[in-house]
Amino acid sequence: MNWDDTGPDTDERLDERLVDADADGEDTAVEAALRPKDLDEFVGQEKVREQLDLVLKAALARGATADHVLLSGAPGLGKTTLSMIIAAEMGAPIRITSGPAIQHAGDLAAILSSLQEGEVLFLDEIHRMSRPAEEMLYMAMEDFRVDVIVGKGPGATAIPLELPPFTLVGATTRAGLLPPPLRDRFGFTGHMEFYAPAELERVIHRSARLLDVAIDADGAAEIAGRSRGTPRIANRLLRRVRDYAQVKADGRIDRTVAAAALKVYEVDARGLDRLDRAVLGALLKLFGGGPVGLSTLAVAVGEERETVEEVAEPFLVREGLLARTPRGRVATPAAWTHLGLVPPSHGGKGQQGLFGA
Repeated sequence: MNWDDTGPDTDERLDERLVDADADGEDTAVEAALRPKDLDEFVGQEKVREQLDLVLKAALARGATADHVLLSGAPGLGKTTLSMIIAAEMGAPIRITSGPAIQHAGDLAAILSSLQEGEVLFLDEIHRMSRPAEEMLYMAMEDFRVDVIVGKGPGATAIPLELPPFTLVGATTRAGLLPPPLRDRFGFTGHMEFYAPAELERVIHRSARLLDVAIDADGAAEIAGRSRGTPRIANRLLRRVRDYAQVKADGRIDRTVAAAALKVYEVDARGLDRLDRAVLGALLKLFGGGPVGLSTLAVAVGEERETVEEVAEPFLVREGLLARTPRGRVATPAAWTHLGLVPPSHGGKGQQGLFGA
């Protein structure tokens, strides 16, 4: 229900990971129908919603455009959805583009010069915008003006172009990559947090109603617990469980059906998939829990180093199953428990020396 973002290419074998938070073509098509239309309908992110509601209502009361908004957080948490809600709440049209699409200052100037008064410009992956365009954006956000350079060399002339007041909504998965001058020009900054299981259950029940899927509370809880705190993943799992229920059951989703379906798709009770378990399994079975270097671990699971580091490790670290240390990757006691393995009894080395297991 609340989702967004695309991410970097990693490995073609991982393009169809069921627990990948980045959107694929099917997600984009389905999400258009499932997105909430206003803040009251949006599930989760209570603080961000409350603060944003005040910003928008105050702007409407003044008869002014809303302050520029920066939304940060992991993919799939609702940044794109909130940008559309901002436009809807302000009664304004929305223009959607992304940082990678703006490679030259002229690209940005063309977009800005065509904006209507009060229009919302949603700039996804704003941290990936080119530096010349970024510098032009400073003036546009602050003074609603850009200088268009005509000509080249000594004869070049800067022509000032006045812009109508507009609201920029920037979205980023890496707020730390934004330069301070750009961050400072946003009047409101909201950080999107991962969702609690109870919030994801509400997301799943709402999506099930819109998709005309029969699901009970236990079935929703089973899916929510495997969704990695991310609404986009919850909706994707719901669709796959729906398929299983239609073919293998009577079309209704309960805990048993949900668990059986997700077993088929290799998503376990904590939301780990084949790649996650392969990384943990190699770390535990081949290297005694570590420490082991990233490159060695990647070779052991037959994946690229970047795939292990950027795709598998963030969730494993967040779940407390793996730790990054100066000496290498180390499994935590929870990792041994999750895979049903017994830690080796040698003391003072590897995982035992670091975690005291």
